[in-house]
Amino acid sequence: MDWPMDLLPLPPCAELGVRPLNGLLWTLLLLFLWYCYRVGKHKSGSRRSVLSRAGSCAGAVCSATSNVATGDRGTPCITMETGEEEQGQGYLTPVLSHALFPPQATASGRKLYAALQEYAKRYSWAGMGRIHKGLREQATLNDRSSIQKPHLFFLPDVPSIPFFPRDAHRHDIEVLEANYPIILAEFQAVYQRGIDPKIGWTGLGPKGQAVFPLYSAGVCVAGNCRSCPCTYRTLLSLRTFISSNSLGAAGFWLLGPGATLGGVYGPTNTRLRCHLGVQTPPQCELVVGGEPQCWSEGHCLLVDDSFLHTVSHKGVAEDGPRVIFSVDLWHPNVAAAERQALDYIFCPDQ
Repeated sequence: MDWPMDLLPLPPCAELGVRPLNGLLWTLLLLFLWYCYRVGKHKSGSRRSVLSRAGSCAGAVCSATSNVATGDRGTPCITMETGEEEQGQGYLTPVLSHALFPPQATASGRKLYAALQEYAKRYSWAGMGRIHKGLREQATLNDRSSIQKPHLFFLPDVPSIPFFPRDAHRHDIEVLEANYPIILAEFQAVYQRGIDPKIGWTGLGPKGQAVFPLYSAGVCVAGNCRSCPCTYRTLLSLRTFISSNSLGAAGFWLLGPGATLGGVYGPTNTRLRCHLGVQTPPQCELVVGGEPQCWSEGHCLLVDDSFLHTVSHKGVAEDGPRVIFSVDLWHPNVAAAERQALDYIFCPDQ
């Protein structure tokens, strides 16, 4: 009920001099009581509305839980974030984890999914929607033709381009470029000792292909890091270096004159590969997703190698090998919770 101001029982206030202050105080008190009444009435109506909506939502959830319990009593119901389903469900929709995982998945895919479930038990399903969706869809990923097709793990809904601008990882790029002179000096010291598996070189190929890894599949190669201590410390100062799971690596990559490596995809779209040009002879080219780029000594390229890419060195023997220092960095669109989960799922010990 609304009270108009003209109905308020204001005490009579005589002419000035007959206690006017007393009447003013009564007026202020009545105004305050009227204000409290109006505010209380508004909050009461809002509370009833919220309780009504909560009751309807609770009824829907209970109905869904009842259907799950009667339809599939042997399968646990796990509330988690999930990607958009074919039925239009959102990331926050509760799902049956076992039922939604495709039966045609490979053994490696099931192993990764088991690792995701173990991670969720220890920590949380929060933020795992895209990873859960990616693991379920991995079985069909290799069946479709695409210019971007990582063969190990594809994280859905990650915007990507073949070459990223420097601003995507400005801090790490500036650190690498600032330390280029010492990185070059340590490479030359290692290279002059000879390319030999006994002193840490791997991946020897018929056309001068070789790798001197500091990190391989998320594992530090201690002997090689001791040979390049300043380069190793530079790696540790990077903010987004993938150093804790098998998706990450870092090291010196050599490609001899006349060699071409073509038509390959990287293992995942959750990382960017940063190439610091160490020795870049003429006629060396990198083509990613149909876009060509050339390396430059002392400068970095940010590459998404989950796109189809080719590498070529069309120089002559006198030019020497093309050398880059390659470092795997997190894709900027991968959230912190997803990075932590991927570290667990792709742990080198898994």
